[in-house]
Amino acid sequence: MIVLIFVFAALIIFLLAIAFSVSQGIVETNTSFPVGNLEQAVLLDCTFQTSAGKGTPGSALITWVKEGLPGVVYQYQNNNPQLKDQNSQFHNRARLFPDVISTGNASLLLSTVTMKDAGVYSCAVSAPGVSGTVSMNLRVGAFSAPMILMSNGSLSAVAPRWQPQPNVTWHNQNGTQLISSTEFHPSADGTVQLLSSLQNSVMKGETYTCVIQNLLVRAISDTTVIADKNISTNTYFLFNSSPVTLPLQALCAAPVLLYLLVW
Repeated sequence: MIVLIFVFAALIIFLLAIAFSVSQGIVETNTSFPVGNLEQAVLLDCTFQTSAGKGTPGSALITWVKEGLPGVVYQYQNNNPQLKDQNSQFHNRARLFPDVISTGNASLLLSTVTMKDAGVYSCAVSAPGVSGTVSMNLRVGAFSAPMILMSNGSLSAVAPRWQPQPNVTWHNQNGTQLISSTEFHPSADGTVQLLSSLQNSVMKGETYTCVIQNLLVRAISDTTVIADKNISTNTYFLFNSSPVTLPLQALCAAPVLLYLLVW
């Protein structure tokens, strides 16, 4: 009997929690630890759902702030930006997507990302049927797809911009790590250019993988040798979805952002 009382009490608490969350609506993000590419644009994901199950285009107050900075990153109310209190760091660099706010999309696009942009951002939404805040930690680095070249019967990779400095490894199609050498050349903007050369001779019909990775991102380039000086390469990126304090071995694969095919 006592057990049944506890079970029913737990069930009632669970149902009340669901009812409360529905009545308050939901504000959430699919990317708690986004990665920005230096000097490129980055999207900070924020979505909301009212208790009625949809957005409210005319009455939503959306406020983005960055931890440790005065003012707002961006604010939107009454179908218009409200930027009198915007921090100067984000002037002409931040915007929402008014056409999709009615669908519950409060995401922020931040252009020309700099290292100063790294930090914790909060997206607060207040509207009939929803009130809440979600935070995300933006990390900023530099990454680029390598150009894979073939000469003298072997492969090399050249990538123009990486930060922090990455590790580079090569593998055959069986996953065995191959012998390689890598040089890093610093640039004026604080990034490094890398040149990595595979020391093994390659074989026609085989596929070789170059992996460039740091604490933020992993670039994976699969190259198939078709004939002498004729190769096919595809590159994709995986992003670390956890804080950057984790070691490289703990990188967590996130959705593929970019896929390149080079003949």
